[in-house]
Amino acid sequence: MHRRRRDRSPLRGDRPRNGVYNGRDFADETTVSKTSKAKRDKRKKQQPQRAFTRLDREQPIANHAVLQDENGRVLAAIGLQGRQWLLAVGGQSMGNADNPVPMLAMLKHLANLQEQEGNTITLDYSAQLQQMIDVLAAAESKTAAEYLDALVAEFAEQDNTQRSDDDHAGTEHNANAIAGADATASNATDALHADDTQPHT
Repeated sequence: MHRRRRDRSPLRGDRPRNGVYNGRDFADETTVSKTSKAKRDKRKKQQPQRAFTRLDREQPIANHAVLQDENGRVLAAIGLQGRQWLLAVGGQSMGNADNPVPMLAMLKHLANLQEQEGNTITLDYSAQLQQMIDVLAAAESKTAAEYLDALVAEFAEQDNTQRSDDDHAGTEHNANAIAGADATASNATDALHADDTQPHT
């Protein structure tokens, strides 16, 4: 005895599920994929430029000082990762230290050099850095401006001395020596100028 096979007709409103359900209808997967990619690309363009590359994905870096040109391009920055202060110049990691104030003085020195060359530069830093300057300045009976300017002058003097020695000896700078209050700004200046020769998008 043969049983007659019953054809199951699709229910009213059923559609072939060859796409992605969007709440009311099934959209073609190719269309959805292109739309999602366009949205991701748009979000990436809208995100601010990162001063630091992600050195540790589990511990983000918070920017506390940013040196920018007139186009908003980040030339140098100071960031805090955990309890460690980091310095980046021209896209290169230049060192780290427990005290970021000398780093800030270095950025101000770099800003002065750029302005002497006719470039428009802005240096913004956080209230936390300002508070640290205030404390250090008070310990030496100075104003915050006097304390920071004195550090900037030291970097300028060290930079000029280092360049004079290098010109006389015909040697090149070592770009790995910057960290802490005793570091010179020559290497950072070289990195900054080297970054200017690279194409930027």
